[in-house]
Amino acid sequence: MTIFKGIFLGFIGWGMLLNAAAQTAPAASSASSTATSQGSCPALLNHTFPRLQDEKPQSLCQYSGKVILVVNTASYCGFTSQYKGLESVYSKYKDRGLVVLGFPSNDFAQEKSNNQDIAEFCENTFGVKFPMFTKTSVTGDAAVPFFKQLAQDPGQRPKWNFFKYLIGRDGKLIDSYSSMTSPESKSLVQAIEKSLAMKAP
Repeated sequence: MTIFKGIFLGFIGWGMLLNAAAQTAPAASSASSTATSQGSCPALLNHTFPRLQDEKPQSLCQYSGKVILVVNTASYCGFTSQYKGLESVYSKYKDRGLVVLGFPSNDFAQEKSNNQDIAEFCENTFGVKFPMFTKTSVTGDAAVPFFKQLAQDPGQRPKWNFFKYLIGRDGKLIDSYSSMTSPESKSLVQAIEKSLAMKAP
């Protein structure tokens, strides 16, 4: 009887150990998943900006894995008509992973006075649907960190309104384009298509 009792208690002990292991495994997996999620945002995209329409904070991390075209915009510029091309390119390629991010700026003294007016102008005049953010400083010492990082990588800061930066799926800057480069220009469209063909890391 003593031998059988020992075997029985041994089975109970193993059962308790296995049950404890099963209970702790999901927690470890969850912690690992959380760590991976927090570490998945590329450094270049680790910034938050207020959305133009309602000024709610928006993390650029939500665009990780996408091809991103960043543009500093203005309402009273000779290049303002590029809004139409930007919206066209966004509409054409968004389902394949492209997002256009617009950053209105008065750095060149050609933007409206408040965010509501900018939002209404963009929607009513050009039917802009791509994400837009509140007025932002993009040049000089007052530039926000995101644009300072963009200027460091290619060594170019925005020289005028509608300067463009193309960011790949890996969250790294691919190239920058002057205001003279139309959103629908052959060189930019080819770069976008090439980037979209790349798999997200």
